[in-house]
Amino acid sequence: MSGFPEEPIYEQLARIGKALSSPVRLRLLDVLDQRERTVEELAEEAGVPLKNTSAQLQHLRAAHLVTSRKDGTRVHYRLADERVSRFLGELQGFAHGRLADLRDAVAEHLGALEGVTADELAARLTDPDTVVIDVRSAAAYAEGHVPGAISVPLATLQDHLDDLPHDAEIVAYCGGPYCVVSPKAVRLLRAHGHTARPLDGGFTAWRRSGHPSTP
Repeated sequence: MSGFPEEPIYEQLARIGKALSSPVRLRLLDVLDQRERTVEELAEEAGVPLKNTSAQLQHLRAAHLVTSRKDGTRVHYRLADERVSRFLGELQGFAHGRLADLRDAVAEHLGALEGVTADELAARLTDPDTVVIDVRSAAAYAEGHVPGAISVPLATLQDHLDDLPHDAEIVAYCGGPYCVVSPKAVRLLRAHGHTARPLDGGFTAWRRSGHPSTP
């Protein structure tokens, strides 16, 4: 027997909380927030065993946070809609403001680098003293990037250091909010005399902020 009349309502609300109560599921959502992926691609990029990935996706789908489509024998997953992405951004921002342990974990993971916000970058896109580089893979860049950004995957950055100007500030970005690729790029650039900063939240934050992407 129900303990209080509204209990069925709160049980339904709790479904979202339960779906988000797993670090693995939160990781999968962050990866899917960047683009659609097959189960195999998602498992590889998220660093989660394939069987576990499939099981966790079922929890997310039951809560209507992700959706899927079949292409032959392969199953592709994506976020259910843009509201899920915005909700994840709000959740991460709220948790960051509330939890000192989270702030410490992020600082330890990414390092203490002052970044550029998406809105700040948007205001500087036409500034000749700002150069934007996308240090994700060439495939990710082709699917969508900050307008005017140059594709320089991290693995190739060392070979292009002399091609980048020393009289401009370089803003480097990668994928999601906890991606370590752009901080690594910034440290490499700074070690070779460049002025550089990362884009806070990566390309995910750029999209969540409502800024246009190319193509």
